[in-house]
Amino acid sequence: MIQGKIINKYNVVELFAGAGGLALGLEQAGFVTKAVLEIDKWACETLKKNRPNWNIIKGDITKISQIGIKKYLKGNEEIDLLSGGYPCQSFSYAGNRLGIDDTRGTLFYDFALILDELKPKIFFAENVKGLVTHDKGKTFQTMIKVFEDVGYDVTYKVLNALNYSVAQKRQRVVIIGIRKDIKEKIGEEFKFPKPHTKKLTLKDVLKNVSKSECATYNEAKKAVLKHVKPGGCWRDLPDDIAREYMKTTYFMGGGRTGIARRLSWDEPGLTVLCSPAQKQTERCHPDELRPFSVRENARIQSFPDDWVFEGPITQQYKQIGNAVPVNLAKEVGLSIVNYLDKLKEKNIWETTI
Repeated sequence: MIQGKIINKYNVVELFAGAGGLALGLEQAGFVTKAVLEIDKWACETLKKNRPNWNIIKGDITKISQIGIKKYLKGNEEIDLLSGGYPCQSFSYAGNRLGIDDTRGTLFYDFALILDELKPKIFFAENVKGLVTHDKGKTFQTMIKVFEDVGYDVTYKVLNALNYSVAQKRQRVVIIGIRKDIKEKIGEEFKFPKPHTKKLTLKDVLKNVSKSECATYNEAKKAVLKHVKPGGCWRDLPDDIAREYMKTTYFMGGGRTGIARRLSWDEPGLTVLCSPAQKQTERCHPDELRPFSVRENARIQSFPDDWVFEGPITQQYKQIGNAVPVNLAKEVGLSIVNYLDKLKEKNIWETTI
């Protein structure tokens, strides 16, 4: 047997690329980006700015899935990985006919069509945690059935970005599909990344952050938040102010701890939102009466400081809020690399016996 280091270089095509959090994490895990597809103008500008060498396809997936994505790809090599976080709209399904046509009209349908066209060795999709239980689980089971019908063995797990060197509580369902012939050859189950021992806090990631654009709170909101201590929420407010600020939600059940929330340096961030100054979903800075800045939110999402976001400030916040945390994507990517390496090792062994 010829001895030598196996180079962990696999290729990936990504759909719904956004500002590139998922694609960047996969790049850091060793994947070569063959193409990324994105419809949003400013997200495409961000991708072009940071990775001008990438094959960036600006287009509507609902149209591209019909004509085929292969015409946009350079070369004819097999695709190792298809990745992307398809938006999850609700859709109807008919009885027990859980085929691909039952998802028509949703962006999941287009993801599935391109998966069927490219037939990559593995696919990696991610979505909100609530997808697993939506409509008593029927929505998610429909998706899994479609993936299985296309030819994939599917496994999934809800992962918290906090466990993977991201200073943020952000839970996402990660769906991994392995082409059935590949699964047979390897003969093993896919292993999701193990949680890291250390959990990062805001003080770990928000040191020496460069100045950047920052949204502001109006004076009324500042007057409310000045009563809230770091790590606190609406419960810190004087009762009359709480009643006025919360309106009818004051009388609703539940903790509602996201309302008038000021974060602490000693805790991780909450899920980074697309709009940092929404009413009653505050993510107030620990020391100042303001939201986190663009670069601070990027740090919380584990983007490197040299990753530039294009567009007006509202679009920059939106891109960061919609992104997959880079470090989470990297960890899942490394697990995929480890799995594909088993196939490489097996193929080498088979050719030398």
